[in-house]
Parts: sequence; C-alpha cells; structure tokens
Amino acid sequence: MVSLLSINPVAFSLGALEIRWYGIIIALGIVLAFVVVQKEMVKRGMHSDFLTDLLVWAVPISIISARIYYVIFSWDYYKEHPGQIIQIWEGGIAIHGALIGAFVTTYIYTKRHGVSFWKTVDIAAAGLLIGQIIGRWGNFMNQEAHGGPVSEKFLETTIIPNWIMTQMTIDGVTYHPTFLYESLWNIIGLIIIIILRRGKLKRGETFLFYLIWYSVGRFFIEGMRTDSLYVVGELRAAQLVSFATIVFAIIVFIVRRYIKKIEITYQDI
Repeated sequence: MVSLLSINPVAFSLGALEIRWYGIIIALGIVLAFVVVQKEMVKRGMHSDFLTDLLVWAVPISIISARIYYVIFSWDYYKEHPGQIIQIWEGGIAIHGALIGAFVTTYIYTKRHGVSFWKTVDIAAAGLLIGQIIGRWGNFMNQEAHGGPVSEKFLETTIIPNWIMTQMTIDGVTYHPTFLYESLWNIIGLIIIIILRRGKLKRGETFLFYLIWYSVGRFFIEGMRTDSLYVVGELRAAQLVSFATIVFAIIVFIVRRYIKKIEITYQDI
C-alpha cells in the first residue's frame, strides 16, 4: 500500500536558513483562527482592535509556555542537550502548555481592560479548535505525534489516504496517524460548538464544552501515542492534565449554572 516518498519537513531554504512546514502550518492555523474569532468578536460588539492587542501578548507567551511545558517533562533529555532548548522550529511544543499560557494571559488581559473573560473565551473556543485542527498537520510534516505500529490488517482495510500512511512510515515501520485522529476529533467538536452556541448555552459554557471535548479526545488518543511526556513512571502528563481539566470544567459548569445561576447566553451582547 505504501509506495510514495515521505514529505520533506523543510519547505524551502533561504541560504543557510531552513523554513520548515511545521512553522508554516502553525502560523497558518493562528492566522485562520484569528480571522474567524475577530469576525465573531466584532459581531458580538467587541472592539475591532481587542483581539489584535490581546494576541500581541497571548501568542508569544503561549509559544514560550508550550515550549517550557515540553522541556520540563523532557528534562532528562534537555539537561544533556541544553543548546536544543530554544530550537522550537524542530518541533517539541505541548498544546497543554500553550493553553495554560493563553488562558492565564487572557484572564489577566480581560480583567485589566474591563472586558468579560467568559465572553472572550466563549468566542475564542471555535478559533482554538481551528488552530488545533490545522496545527496537528505540522506534526504530520515532522513525522511526530504518532501512535504505535499498525498491523497488516489495518493497512489492508484502512480508508486513510496512502500519502498520509506514507508519511507515517519511518525506517520501514508504519505507525498510527494519531495526529489525524485528534484533528478529526477537533473538527467534530468545532461543528458541535457552532451548533450549540446558536442555542441557549449560558456565558462560559461554550468554552467549558471545548475544554471537556478536547480533553476527552486527548485522553484516549494520548494513550495510543509513543512520544508521550511522562510525569512519573507510566503516568502520562497529557492524560493527567486532560483528566484534571475535565473535572475542573464540570465543576465550573455546575457552579455557574446552578449556584451562580448565570442567565446571560452566548447570543446576548
């Protein structure tokens, strides 16, 4: 089945500088997410410059926190190769680290500017999924974020395109394209969010749904991956964080809907 050549992770070179598909795809995800969220924010009565001003802080902080998260849980390697800590273009950023950085930055920024944090993250939820849907293809280009080896039966029966399985073939072994599974899971989540936010979801619940949906998918997909970051022993960092996020989001949902009795919906300006 697998017959095509693998895709070169380097898009093009400018002298000694290599421009990698990984960085191009991550940037594309950010741009498309920005366009979608910006349009929705203006529609919901927010200032047209608000998102731009927020991202000036959120994007670099998220990238740095994503790298810090990855390095912390890979410290056994990086303490022996400290010069590689800043080589982010080679891959090695963790989405949970990025989300933590973005979450904290957005909370502080909205509080300082008198804007509703929950309204902001509700609108941003769809954009986060768009960024993740596209961003996972950067992992594809780097031949990373894959699962264990696939069986011959899987190769014979899969409907996954040949060019994807080719790229997931490393040193003669073909691996599960878990990056694809997560991207598809997020596409379904995006569709559900678009539908749900037209209804009577209370303010904050769109974002809480995002946290739960993404975390459930990540928990199970992470169990298939071979490049997981570990807390201790066989305890995977992403699964621990995903479980904690699900519990946190459910508790916040219950408190806001049944104790605080939030009445403002997503559709309210």
